[in-house]
Amino acid sequence: MSGDLDCTNAKRGVWLVKVPKYLSSRWKKAPPKTEVGRLKIRGAMGKPDIKFTLNDEIVNMKEPTEKTGIPKEHQFAVNKIFNQTLAVFSSTKNDNSCGPETQTGSGLVLEGHVIRKGECRPMGDDQYMKLKMHTIIQASQPERQVKHLKKIVQNYKPISDHKNNIEFEIKKKAEGKKSREDKEKVMDLLFSAFEKHQYYNLKDLEKITHQPVPYLKEILKDICNYNAKNPHKNMWELKPEYRHYKDSKSGSCP
Repeated sequence: MSGDLDCTNAKRGVWLVKVPKYLSSRWKKAPPKTEVGRLKIRGAMGKPDIKFTLNDEIVNMKEPTEKTGIPKEHQFAVNKIFNQTLAVFSSTKNDNSCGPETQTGSGLVLEGHVIRKGECRPMGDDQYMKLKMHTIIQASQPERQVKHLKKIVQNYKPISDHKNNIEFEIKKKAEGKKSREDKEKVMDLLFSAFEKHQYYNLKDLEKITHQPVPYLKEILKDICNYNAKNPHKNMWELKPEYRHYKDSKSGSCP
C-alpha cells in the first residue's frame, strides 16, 4: 500500500561519512551517474586504512567564488558507533504517467542502519593549504568596504523644498498675521484661563490668546510671576493680588 515503510534492507549496515563543504557542493552539481571518485580500503580487520581519490572531472569543477583548486586525495577517519542507533531512509515516488502504480507504491524505504561514522579529511598537501589560506582570508574580509567611486551616484532626487516646510507656510498664511488685541481683552482671557489651572507655559497661553509673543510677555509681567525653579519651572502663575482661588492651601481651582 502507498505510504508503507519498506524494510527489505533493514539488516544492511551502512557508513555515515561527513565530507567537506566543497565536496558536497560539487557532488550536488555533478550530472547523474557520474563517477565522483574511488575508495581504496586496506586492512579490513581492525581499523581500516581508507583513502578516497576524487575524479578529475569533479576536481576541475571550479566554483565561481574559488580562486584555488581543491585537494584530490582524501583520507577517511572511521569510528564505531556505541550507545547510539542511527538509520538511513530514502523517499521513493513512482512515476505512474505511463501505467498503473506498482504494488510497492510510493513511501519511505529503510536503506539500512549505521554501523560506522566517518569523516572525509583532505590530505595536508600544498593544494589544501592554499585552499585553507584562501578560506581564512575570505572569512576575515569585512562585509562593508570603502570603494572609490569614479562618478557621482544619484540615490535621491533633489527637491526645492520639503513637504513639512510647505505645509507650515500654508498654515501660516491661512492663520494670518497675529494682531494685537486690546490689553483689557487679553487680560480677561488670561484671568479666565487661570481660573481653570494655576500654572501655564508660554506656548499654551499663546494658543489661548492668539497674541504675538512679545506683546503677551509684556502683559504677563504685569499680572503674573514667572517660575524659574522646580516643581513648576518655566511656567507662569498669577500674582497673589490677582488670585481668587477657593482653596488657598493648594492654590488650585475647585
